[in-house]
Amino acid sequence: MNITIIDCGSGNLRSAQKAFEKVSKNLFKKTNVIVSASVEDLEKTNFIVLPGVGSFSDFIKGINDINGMQDALNYYVIKKGLPFLGICVGMQVLATKGYENIETEGLNWISGSVRKIKTHSNLPVPQMGWNNLVLKQNHPIVSNISNNDHAYFVHSYFFDCNENSHIVAQVDYGIPINAIVVKDNIIGMQFHPEKSQKTGLDLISNFLLWGK
Repeated sequence: MNITIIDCGSGNLRSAQKAFEKVSKNLFKKTNVIVSASVEDLEKTNFIVLPGVGSFSDFIKGINDINGMQDALNYYVIKKGLPFLGICVGMQVLATKGYENIETEGLNWISGSVRKIKTHSNLPVPQMGWNNLVLKQNHPIVSNISNNDHAYFVHSYFFDCNENSHIVAQVDYGIPINAIVVKDNIIGMQFHPEKSQKTGLDLISNFLLWGK
């Protein structure tokens, strides 16, 4: 079983790799988890993971700076249907557009926009720390997750989905913040599952079993 974590130059991806290695070795007889900026590695993978930190516009630029990467993602995820997980900014770029720094076209896999969090004055932005998930619908990605489970967030912008049917979980940060979005073979998590202890590892396990 091959899992490819895409490196768009947005930061240290070792924690994500370690989390996927820990979970996958308990699920599959043989696994290979790599961090790669090579389009060629997508040809032989079973799962694609896109973690991201930083700004929407810089992250899209990072994708586009890898020759052929955006076209390859569209081919393997949209056309071939490989299971895909976007994390933090890697979730946000699934949107149609982002408005961080400058208006930027996203991958447009899930209709919506990424906008600055505007919440109560007593709540700091960025949202940084733990928050309880609020489940909005049943889905295999949250099959063993409850409303008491919490995840670790670090972000100033949020994914405003155009269709509620894509929203699986939210958190309350003065306003509803979409925490997990899903469309077909595509999953996005606004938080960092690799930093969310048991809840995060359970979600990674659910993703791998769902896409098996």
